[in-house]
Amino acid sequence: MESIEIEGKTVEEAIKKALAQLKAKRSEVQIKIISEEVRGLFGMPGAKPAKIRATLIVKK
Repeated sequence: MESIEIEGKTVEEAIKKALAQLKAKRSEVQIKIISEEVRGLFGMPGAKPAKIRATLIVKK
């Protein structure tokens, strides 16, 4: 199984990046959220991006 870890400003952005990189549809990929995004107070530094693991589902 092919698996990648991707970060994005939000979970949805990370999923979109993973789908583009794997060249797959959402139904062909299993997504595991490793960490959700943490926003900085009033846009200040310290925010953390969302991180996901996307695994391509092997069709039999």
